[in-house]
Amino acid sequence: MKNIYILISFLLIQLHSNAQIPAMAGARTGGANMNQGHFYGKIIDANKKGIEGVTLQIKASKFDPITKKTTEAILGTMLTAPNGDFSFENLPVMGNFKLSISCIGYKKIEKQINFGIKMGGGQSMQEMMALVDKDLGNIKLEEDATQLQSVTVTSAAKPQFEMGIDRKIFNVDKNLMSTGQTAVEVMKNIPNLNVDIDGNVTLRNATPTLLIDNRPTTLTMDQIPADIIDKVEIITNPSAKYDASGGNAGILNIVLKKNKKNGYNGGIRTGIDMRGKFNGGGDLNIRNNKLNFSVSANMNGRKSINSSKNEREILGTKLPSFVNTNSDNTGNGSFDFYRAGMDYLPDNRNSFSLYSNIMQGGMGSSGTQTVDSLNGKTPLSLINDSKFNFLNKGAQLGFKHLFAEQGHEITADFNYNESTNTNWSTINSSYLNQRSNGAGNNKNYTTNIDYTREFKNAVKFETGIRYNTRDEFNSRDQFRNNIYLSSVSTKYNYGENIFATYVNLNGKKNKLSYQIGLRAENRSYTVDVQNNQGLDSLHFKKSFPISLFPSAFVTYKLNDKQDIQLNYSKRINAPNFFQLQPFPDYSDPLNISVGNPNLDPQFTHSFELGYNNAYQKGSNFLANAYYKYSTNLITNYIYKAINPITNDSAFYSSYINANTAITYGLELSNKTAIAKWWDMNLSFNLFNSSIQATIPGQDVNNNLTSWFSKMNNTFKLSKGYSFQLSGQYQAKTILPPGGGGRGGGGGFGGMGGGGFGGPQSTAQGYNLPYYDFDMALRKDWTLTGGRTASLSFSVSDVFKTRVNKTYSESQYFIQNVTRIRDQQFFRLNFSYRFGKFDVNLLKRKNTKSEEGGGMDQMPPQ
Repeated sequence: MKNIYILISFLLIQLHSNAQIPAMAGARTGGANMNQGHFYGKIIDANKKGIEGVTLQIKASKFDPITKKTTEAILGTMLTAPNGDFSFENLPVMGNFKLSISCIGYKKIEKQINFGIKMGGGQSMQEMMALVDKDLGNIKLEEDATQLQSVTVTSAAKPQFEMGIDRKIFNVDKNLMSTGQTAVEVMKNIPNLNVDIDGNVTLRNATPTLLIDNRPTTLTMDQIPADIIDKVEIITNPSAKYDASGGNAGILNIVLKKNKKNGYNGGIRTGIDMRGKFNGGGDLNIRNNKLNFSVSANMNGRKSINSSKNEREILGTKLPSFVNTNSDNTGNGSFDFYRAGMDYLPDNRNSFSLYSNIMQGGMGSSGTQTVDSLNGKTPLSLINDSKFNFLNKGAQLGFKHLFAEQGHEITADFNYNESTNTNWSTINSSYLNQRSNGAGNNKNYTTNIDYTREFKNAVKFETGIRYNTRDEFNSRDQFRNNIYLSSVSTKYNYGENIFATYVNLNGKKNKLSYQIGLRAENRSYTVDVQNNQGLDSLHFKKSFPISLFPSAFVTYKLNDKQDIQLNYSKRINAPNFFQLQPFPDYSDPLNISVGNPNLDPQFTHSFELGYNNAYQKGSNFLANAYYKYSTNLITNYIYKAINPITNDSAFYSSYINANTAITYGLELSNKTAIAKWWDMNLSFNLFNSSIQATIPGQDVNNNLTSWFSKMNNTFKLSKGYSFQLSGQYQAKTILPPGGGGRGGGGGFGGMGGGGFGGPQSTAQGYNLPYYDFDMALRKDWTLTGGRTASLSFSVSDVFKTRVNKTYSESQYFIQNVTRIRDQQFFRLNFSYRFGKFDVNLLKRKNTKSEEGGGMDQMPPQ
């Protein structure tokens, strides 16, 4: 608040300084030669060292001819240089002045000063000219111990949920269930998000785009440690500034933790779960006047136990035909995440940042399948083994320049991500041994430049350009009884290029604010299929014309606590790598999937009407009515063909551009402090989904009204204890029409080279209702020297009610699937933090905001 006050004062002072200097009381109003005065000096501390960032203000008395009273006028203000120097020029040479000196951590000083010129006092002109250039010398400031103590202890606690202008913000540190886990568990505790049994995240029944620090990523949800996440931003209807990809879903932006305190701080953490798997990590942050350095490491061990039952009735046969499959699998693995970075601020107007991260790990799975055709024959037993290893690395380079004018800036970012993986799977039975070896590589480069300019009439102009290129390679070798099958082994390369530019215009008129934007994107992709010798056997390129994506936001402020907003945007859901590759994945003979290289993008128009009411301190109610209309829908369909590995008839799942999908609903969220010790967050979403699709051999018209609700309670108990209880209920919902979008899911999606997936489905089907509860208990300690510690115990799926059941049908079969994964799971975690808050650094930067928008954006004097 202090920084905002200083900034506003500074701008007002600048207006005074640039205007005509007022006539001083007792001084003669001569010409320009009367404003030649110059005061200068240096501000030092008790050790005679210069103090940077001290606020100085010089005032003088003036006579107001209207009120006929003498008042004070501000002649100028400034901040001291890094060495403590200051200088005021072009001052009136006659009269008395008041110099005010203030700095956080020091006692305020006010001095009466003048140039000592006495008109008619016998001074020669040469003597008077020498007096107008006056050195005030070294001015020593005394420390204010009381103020220093208040600086170190004043810290506004962030609430668990916050409402932004165009987004909802979830602060992860306030969630007890997230400690020692991954981003998947974080998403489970966020209102309005659904997470299925495989860790796939959906927003309003569609897969959102995943960003990390507003940048694209090749990481998946279960590869991101929860301990490095600061907050998650949910953007349901992104503006033209954001990438148009993502189809009929919005954006999840994961904001990683960054050091914002001068000095140093760090922490260590460790934990164990009920299956003996450890997690641990640590971080260290060092920040001084111009340099911020951070490094962190995390390790997560994991053991997952899941079971499934598939009951399938085969249609189109003379006699009833049924196949029941029971599966039990155990997965073991570990994931390591390393991140290092630095920010360099050479001056108040420029900043550079460089960050890099490495993620590596693997997951192995083993289990059994029993397939019973219910025809009196002995059930077939299958033994499954698989292994997945990956390495993901990335780097981000950023630059930001602030011009002298408020709200005038330019930023540039370069982002690089690369992931590689290897995987294999085997399926052994009494009559067939099947093996599949895969490998993948994914490279993604993104460059963007953004420019912002604010004008005096409360209008802000934004524009920018973005270029993204992606290259993905996938290979898979198939074996039957240890014999290589060249006819079904594949090598496949996919390349994509996207060039985009956008403009945004923001303005405000009384209670009405608006944002109008337009984004233009041009995209193309290439497909190369290689034979066993690595030579191209098929090549084609597909380019799409320039697509325009308008967006508009209008907000009307009813009063200080209430506002309504109407917004619109158009988005695209381009087919992803696995939806395009033309070769079947035989790694799971019951779920054979194959892409379609002829897919076109899907377009979605989104409308939203929102009402926000901050009805009391710490409480907020938000209502959103939304409508989404998608054309050229990308959806699954099933066809029947021969599996060349087993030589049996099999069902294949592929993708096709169908007709339309419409989703509309009402979303309600409320966060409130019921008591000082009890915070509650509630959300409710009532919606209708309809899918109209014309696919080979089948017309689909699926319509279903559904709802889900989430509850999160946090109880602040005595003696540092806190307790959290959360729960959710999901009613019967229509099956998603075919996935799509990049990066929104968990599992190993998007890594290339296959991976593990759930059962395929058509556009005809639904998920059955389910509910579950999670709980956590934490004890916090505040130690001496700014150190803290905490111990937490958490239980997910307390009552073992999280059971995933789906029903789907096609012209070939009717299928019921029941899946259970990691029921009633216990975790114990401990964390310890240390650090030293350097008050001397704060003194040197006393009027600078750590997050922009404050004195960092002031022009130097």
